[in-house]
Amino acid sequence: MGNNVALGAQGEDLAAEFLTAAGMTIVDRNWRTRYGEIDLIVRSNDVLVFVEVKTRTGRRMGVPAEAVTLTKQRRIRRLAAVWLAEQSGPWTPVRFDVVSVLIESGTEPVIEHLEAVF
Repeated sequence: MGNNVALGAQGEDLAAEFLTAAGMTIVDRNWRTRYGEIDLIVRSNDVLVFVEVKTRTGRRMGVPAEAVTLTKQRRIRRLAAVWLAEQSGPWTPVRFDVVSVLIESGTEPVIEHLEAVF
């Protein structure tokens, strides 16, 4: 389990760097409640983006983004509503993205940013 946690953290770091390099601003990382966690919350222009990061070391189980199931999407939406309710200030448009990080031995990580996927 420790290796999965370290792999996930590495993927989230790479995703945060990737999104920042694309001009987005990190608002929050690993925001948790007893109901779950949102990996990254970023601002892209005037849009608040809730980002699920999925990291894998191979394609045996499919590409990382395929692990964001309908159940996971529903959970992230509910968590986003809780996060938004805790914030002060005006409401802004939101979207839900997935960042897929593939870290295979002997190659550079492959990062794919899928915008507004659910």
